[in-house]
Amino acid sequence: MNLLSLPRAEVAIGIPIIGAILVRTVRDPARADRVAIVSRILVLVASLFAWASVGTETALCPWGACLTFFGRPIFTVDRLSGSLLPLVALLHVLTVLSTSRVKRNRTSYTGHLIGEAARLATFSCIEPWPLIALLAFSTILPYIEMAQRGLRSRLYVWHMLAFVVLLISGWFAVESKWSVGPILLLAAVLVRSGTFPAHLWVVDHFERAAFGTALLFATPIAGVYVALRLVIPNAPDVVLQTIGIASLVTAIYAAGLAIVQTDVRRFFAYTFLSHASIVLVGLELHTSLSLTGALGMWVSVALSLGGLGLCLRAVEARYGRLSLNRHLGLYEKSPMLAIGFLVTGFGCIGFPGTAGFIANELLVDGAIEANPVVGVALVFEAMLNSIAIVRVYLLLFTGTQNTSSVPLDVTWRKRVAMLTLFALIFVGGLAPNVWIHERYEAARSLNLFPEE
Repeated sequence: MNLLSLPRAEVAIGIPIIGAILVRTVRDPARADRVAIVSRILVLVASLFAWASVGTETALCPWGACLTFFGRPIFTVDRLSGSLLPLVALLHVLTVLSTSRVKRNRTSYTGHLIGEAARLATFSCIEPWPLIALLAFSTILPYIEMAQRGLRSRLYVWHMLAFVVLLISGWFAVESKWSVGPILLLAAVLVRSGTFPAHLWVVDHFERAAFGTALLFATPIAGVYVALRLVIPNAPDVVLQTIGIASLVTAIYAAGLAIVQTDVRRFFAYTFLSHASIVLVGLELHTSLSLTGALGMWVSVALSLGGLGLCLRAVEARYGRLSLNRHLGLYEKSPMLAIGFLVTGFGCIGFPGTAGFIANELLVDGAIEANPVVGVALVFEAMLNSIAIVRVYLLLFTGTQNTSSVPLDVTWRKRVAMLTLFALIFVGGLAPNVWIHERYEAARSLNLFPEE
């Protein structure tokens, strides 16, 4: 038996489900934490194995173990999803490693593991109706957690309800050959991605939900996957141009608001909205450079934003909600987190030497080739985000001497998470050929641009 013949996607999805069942049988929070860590590491290994086996000619279902939908496999690890599964798994591993001891007692490991399984299933699903069902199910889990904590979630509920209704009606219209179908799918993508004016739910979700839950729900940028699988193959050029214009407006608007925020979570929410919108802008530009850059930005931004959020979450775990009305001077308390903030923040904006640099360059060059105005707008958006990142760093970590007696030590688990992020961001920036070529092949496999 060849290991490459295993149903790779199903194995990666099944491990967190088994882990969730095991966690339910454990009463000790410390043991539950260890079970969750081991489960997520195994998921990461399985997803890396699935990525490494993309393109192999071995059978996928030797025992009929693959799930099917009307005779067609539901889950497939292809060029697009190959790198997304390890990305999702890694974000979950880093989140559980960086969770402070105080928060572990309040963490729902079962819910997080089920959520991981749902996200892995979503990013490996290629059949439209099962994909829509998984996207709808994924929106329920954050609501359950907020309801259990007694948090208001009206804004989130109404937007997610609109997203699901638009998604279902849009695909039904596409199958019925109605011209309104792509428009409804476009609206669903814009709502899920937090595109202006449907962006308020993202900010509200980061403000009210647990920071870790909001990070894991938002940073993989599921709206881009929906656009690639459902919208772009069926949409006329005018729909794609609408995505590009709305996303570009959102990117600049959110970057401008990120500069003036006085709350750390709101700053992060607007930074996320700006970068997620840039990925959608790149998908609308029909050049090989911009499309490859957009798919590269998707991976690098998700990784960098996830790391930036985890740094802020670690500081917040010690000091509570952070205000940006004054300098806090936390560098001496924890230089590791300060360095982590800079590295991940600069990774988001494509600083030279980081993984986002080459992807950002490809995206901007492709945009200038397609439309110089869009290219200039992308440069302006990057400038605004750079100002916002540096401003928040100076307010949080410099400007005064912090005399608080609250310790801000970084445990070995947080050090492992930070060093892993540093390695991926810098290796991706200093040796980008392999993963950029992989993103190019992913775009070509989806026929997003003609053969050259």
